[in-house]
Amino acid sequence: MLIYVLLLTATSVSAQSEDGTSLALAYQREVNSRLDIPPEARMRYAQLLDTALASAGVPFIKSQYILVLDRNPNVQAIFVYWLDAQPSTNRWHFIGASPASTGKSGRIGFFVTPLGVFAHTLDNKDFRAEGTLNKLGIRGFGRKGMRVFDFGWVQGERGWGHGGLGQMRLLLHSTDPDYLEPHLGVAMSKGCIRIPATLNTFIDHYGLLDADYELALENGKKLWVLRPDRTPTPWSGRYLVIVDSDSTERPAWSLEPSATVRQPPANIQSGSGN
Repeated sequence: MLIYVLLLTATSVSAQSEDGTSLALAYQREVNSRLDIPPEARMRYAQLLDTALASAGVPFIKSQYILVLDRNPNVQAIFVYWLDAQPSTNRWHFIGASPASTGKSGRIGFFVTPLGVFAHTLDNKDFRAEGTLNKLGIRGFGRKGMRVFDFGWVQGERGWGHGGLGQMRLLLHSTDPDYLEPHLGVAMSKGCIRIPATLNTFIDHYGLLDADYELALENGKKLWVLRPDRTPTPWSGRYLVIVDSDSTERPAWSLEPSATVRQPPANIQSGSGN
């Protein structure tokens, strides 16, 4: 597969935008799998963000982008927010949202995606998908060149046997474009977080999670995983926040995959090995 390349147009957002809300327009242009989130739901997730960050004791001294994922089986969605660190009655600004897939219980080796605040650091360096087919005949991390964001080893609830906690690697990545991306919005992974390829490229290109990577570059380090054509934002962040909204039914704005989308073979319907 060809490396997925984001071609910037004359209307693309500059890294020197007036403030972080400007990327909302770019999200609409560049991410092709989006959710239309109503104002009340946007406020709800901003509140969940505040609660999770306060519980984790995470201080904020600068404006930055933050990703929040709702692992609830009836939602399965990921949101991008911009935090305005200046004193304001509205410090959370919604940028965009897309369907995602998290861990599905019921098989050996499958974890429930854990709740919490996870930092994206250089302790666990990212890598890029090779784009080769695995033993199940799919590209588990998506097309060649897609970035795999690594949050390291974490404690996750086992989805098999007697449950309990165990070690799992928490990754944020795209997935097979033919068989599995059309099924985003349903829990299908082994515990990692699958997102649309265009959202993966959006996060990668603008460096939304690259605060530590940017600091390393400033200190003279060379990081092969960073794209040469990237346009990093001045408000790069480092946090992925995973919540559960406790939704008992699927919200109208959370798209469930159509029954007409291409079905994966029976032996890979429950996962891709990640």
